Amino acid sequence: SVHAAGLVIAPITLTDFSPLQREIKNPDKIMTQYEMHSLEDTGLVKMDLLGIRNLSILGEAVRIVKQEHNKDIDLNNLPTNDKKTYELLARGETMGVFQLGSNGMIRYLKDLKPSNIFDIMAMVALFRPGPMASIPEFIQRKHQPGKIKFFDPRMAEFLKESYGVIVYQDDVLLTALHVAGYNWEEADKFRKAIGKKIPKEMAKQKEKFIEGAVKNGLTQEKAEELFKLIEPFSGYGFNKAHAASYAQVAYQTAYIKAHYPVEYMTAMLTAESGNTDKVVAAIAECQRMNIKVLPPDINASGIEFTIESGAVRFGLSAIKNVGAAAIEIIFSARETGKFISLAD
Repeated sequence: SVHAAGLVIAPITLTDFSPLQREIKNPDKIMTQYEMHSLEDTGLVKMDLLGIRNLSILGEAVRIVKQEHNKDIDLNNLPTNDKKTYELLARGETMGVFQLGSNGMIRYLKDLKPSNIFDIMAMVALFRPGPMASIPEFIQRKHQPGKIKFFDPRMAEFLKESYGVIVYQDDVLLTALHVAGYNWEEADKFRKAIGKKIPKEMAKQKEKFIEGAVKNGLTQEKAEELFKLIEPFSGYGFNKAHAASYAQVAYQTAYIKAHYPVEYMTAMLTAESGNTDKVVAAIAECQRMNIKVLPPDINASGIEFTIESGAVRFGLSAIKNVGAAAIEIIFSARETGKFISLAD
């Protein structure tokens, strides 16, 4: 199979490293004949460059705000302590908010009531198969500071923002460095072993970690307990920079939705116009937010969803079987006047 977003980077001609071929379904695209692990063995750098639809939604929402209110929004300089945004998150009104819109996440957000960007970062990182078990503990410690405790005093410095809960890959690396006596190179090998879950390498690392932690002052029992604590989630663990980037986009989408709800929902409906299920869900969300959605109108609708008198007007491109050619003909006919009957 071909990775949807994988990109292979070579310092010189790619064929010096791997045979190439044209993709069968899409002959314009070229792919390597070696699979990803073999490619790395040849020394090539492989990156997965993923697109995020919410960035398109944000861009479109900013454009609509400018068009409707003549207001420029600088997404990179939004206030990070905006009350309205955190209230929206605490109410769980996050349908369409990046990374925070699923039912499970909404339930946790309502319990957590995030009050800063670090809370959002931690939720984004913890809402994964491994670390999810730590979410109730994280929520409890946020609301009851008396319950915040650190497994070892040396971990307090890097776990203070997450109330003493291990959340990120970075936390695992720093624990290995400060508690188990690893150096940076060893810590990176440890990260790879955990991430790839190679049993033989894991057994070796477990022994090294426990031995180092005991040497640095923990009892055998405590050292084993600490290893058990980091083992289950680190394979799925986000690194902190990744969580911070995701949290920033999550915050930006929540901010625009909180302050410019009609503009945000219009942008979202436009972005999802090819997906009927998502359009239906977004219209239901508009109704919940008391935003009126006007039906498609052959005389008033644009290609995309638009704003009309404070309501959202359905776009022609979201109607099944209405293609670009039909829309162009409608628009050119509209230049001579309105359609006045079905026959017309």
